[in-house]
Amino acid sequence: MNTRLFDFTQKVNYKTEILAGLTVAMTMMPESLSFAILAGFPPLAGLYAAFIMGLVTSIFGGRPGLISGGAGATVVVLIALMQSHGIEYVFGAVALAGVIQILIGVLKFGKFIRLVPQPVMYGFVNGLAVIIFMAQLEQFKTVVNGQTTWLSGTPLYIMAGLVALTIAIVYLFPKISKAVPPSLVAIIVVGLLVFGLGIQTKTVSDIASVSGGFPPFHIPQIPFNLEAFQIIFPYALIMAAVGLTEGLLTLNLVDEITATRGNGNRECIAQGSANMLNGFFFGMGGCPMIAQTLVNLSAGARARLSGIVAALTILLIILFGAPIIGRLPVAALTGVMIMVAIGTFEWMSFKIINKMPKQDIVVGVLVALITVWLHNLALAVLVGVIISALVFAWESAKRIRARKFIDQDGAKHYEIYGPLFFGSVAAFNEKFDVQNDPETVIIDFKECKVTDMSAIDALNKLTQRYAQMGKTLHLRSLSEDCRILLRNASAVIDVNVDDDPTYHVAVDRLK
Repeated sequence: MNTRLFDFTQKVNYKTEILAGLTVAMTMMPESLSFAILAGFPPLAGLYAAFIMGLVTSIFGGRPGLISGGAGATVVVLIALMQSHGIEYVFGAVALAGVIQILIGVLKFGKFIRLVPQPVMYGFVNGLAVIIFMAQLEQFKTVVNGQTTWLSGTPLYIMAGLVALTIAIVYLFPKISKAVPPSLVAIIVVGLLVFGLGIQTKTVSDIASVSGGFPPFHIPQIPFNLEAFQIIFPYALIMAAVGLTEGLLTLNLVDEITATRGNGNRECIAQGSANMLNGFFFGMGGCPMIAQTLVNLSAGARARLSGIVAALTILLIILFGAPIIGRLPVAALTGVMIMVAIGTFEWMSFKIINKMPKQDIVVGVLVALITVWLHNLALAVLVGVIISALVFAWESAKRIRARKFIDQDGAKHYEIYGPLFFGSVAAFNEKFDVQNDPETVIIDFKECKVTDMSAIDALNKLTQRYAQMGKTLHLRSLSEDCRILLRNASAVIDVNVDDDPTYHVAVDRLK
């Protein structure tokens, strides 16, 4: 077998991968079921999504170790469409979202995830850890006479005790042995304890039935016209954006944990292909799941095999294993997810908070709050990136400066340092004394980057000011990229550009 299919750098540890995959499947099932029920979908639509997303992305995705399934981040987007137009339109939107994601991957836009600053990542991960933890508190509730209430009395003590036992096993078992993932050990031990002693507590079957057949092929029954397209397109676009944002951030996180490099564009294509299949095979769609990915990594998995095992395990459970899995106590799965939340949180961010710039602290806290309050990961990251970009622009604008001197021929020189862009144009213009300068003025851009149309417009206006005074302006040491910008704007700019050696300063291309 070609082990390069499963890992970038090392051979596959089959035992570790298989056990990790089983653990992931156990933690993924109740979450996928819960999200499906929350959105009003048939419960099996959640499990089908977990199987399809998990299998396709594990084989063809952007990196080993990444786990995808029926995630709440994408499902929440579709709730309004489900309520207004029904599940057939949902399937159409999921398939269309897949097409959009494939196009983004083909056009190689996945690389722009590198533009997410580290404070945004800290806020995103910490907010997500809080969400994972808060979601587990829902398992301490029950429905009585149609009303959802907190557990109390004996049921509460049993639930809390089993969760505490699960947490203790996950924490202590690695000190005894690392041969088996502690999460899987905890689920098995607590499950056997509940079954053997006949303890009455909430089980997976209390959430929904997990029994069914192979995902059936199903063409969404919606009109093939512009009106239907206009209905599903906004939901598909948002779902695609949310899924890719969470997916590429998860890929970035796994890159940091494993010290390897994934392929964002390949992940976009794999995720899109999986969502297209979901739309035609009765799945609710999804994206990479950070919690299950961290379960996978903490179990020691570093290859693709664990994700394949997890997906096939879910299919086998749907086909044959529902009676057994249905008896698993929810408390065991809750305890595992609480430990995942604890492991997800970037505790190091507290240690370095007094060393971070104030603006980075604000960005990190704001992203975390938006993530927790709105449960909108894409919006949180977008806000964080925008604020970070504005802060960067403001700080960069303050770096523009000029060294001035008059040479032996009487020409005045301005040596410009720092980037010239929309944010620094005002400060740039203040450097020049047009009225009192001599007839010949030379601006040297050797240490300056001319980056955008605002900078070109500033040069144009400066040239006009000198021309009105009967003076000549020369631009020196412009890179070839700068000259291209000036030539492209020839209808605006009319300056005398001196010849200088070529060096790239105006455009830094993402590769």
